[in-house]
Amino acid sequence: MAEITASLVKELRDKTGAGMMDCKSALNETKGELEAAVDWLRKKGLAKAAKKAGRVAAEGLVGIARSGTKASIVEVNAETDFVARNDHFQGLVKMIADVALSAGADVDKIKAAKAGSMTIEEAIASAISTIGENMTLRRAAEISVSKGAIGTYVHNSISDGLGKIGVIVGLESPGHADELTALGRLVAMHVAAANPLAVDASGLDPAVVAREKDVLADKYKSQGKPANVIDKIVESGLKTYYKEVCLLEQAFIHDAGKSVAQALKEAEGKVGGPIKVTGFVRYALGEGIEKQESDFAAEVAAAVKPS
Repeated sequence: MAEITASLVKELRDKTGAGMMDCKSALNETKGELEAAVDWLRKKGLAKAAKKAGRVAAEGLVGIARSGTKASIVEVNAETDFVARNDHFQGLVKMIADVALSAGADVDKIKAAKAGSMTIEEAIASAISTIGENMTLRRAAEISVSKGAIGTYVHNSISDGLGKIGVIVGLESPGHADELTALGRLVAMHVAAANPLAVDASGLDPAVVAREKDVLADKYKSQGKPANVIDKIVESGLKTYYKEVCLLEQAFIHDAGKSVAQALKEAEGKVGGPIKVTGFVRYALGEGIEKQESDFAAEVAAAVKPS
């Protein structure tokens, strides 16, 4: 039996593109025989899945699952928009979101978690083999509150909890759960539309705030404003910026005459207690993924060009 070294595992991974743990399992099953391990992975559908791994997967679905005072959100990508309408793929995303409720927000832990007789990673590989497109569990997050409710909203929903934009919001309160859940949905809808960066100014990345201050300061320096005036203008400008990017300071989309904070304060009487937004997560499908651009006409011309 050949020694199963890290370099041998890496060689098999480079050869097939399969996951590290799958490669190690394959080598253990085949007593370290590389080509036999390749065949083992192919039989499991894992090598076939790996062949598609170079394709850009920027379509797919965002999925949300909620249980009590906890919710999970995941993004599962595929290559084409058609897959989002596939029942098998929709079921896969729902299953992954459900598993994330107990497995947590770590993608590797979700992949390793069991769903029935197979792990999520195996379920994804099986779906790739069946549907014929590269798929990836790109990211996951969760929000929970000790007491209160989780608001959820899915935009462009194609099925319960599945769509192109998903939001989960935590509302901590001793108030009535049903009222809080309904209010949480309104806040989640606001987050989907307004895309805030943080709940309030304290949650903003300091680097983002510093960059905004530099932009404002440079703008007025170039106009010849004195330093003491620039400082005041920058502070005023930051307050305006916070109203644009901080959830609680934004104009509430359901009542533009109020900020989100004011709307929540007014709702406390109906809910039956103070309300605190503990956090939110907003996933928009494919954001940040650099999609491959193709010239379809050129591809067709190249395909029919005589050799």
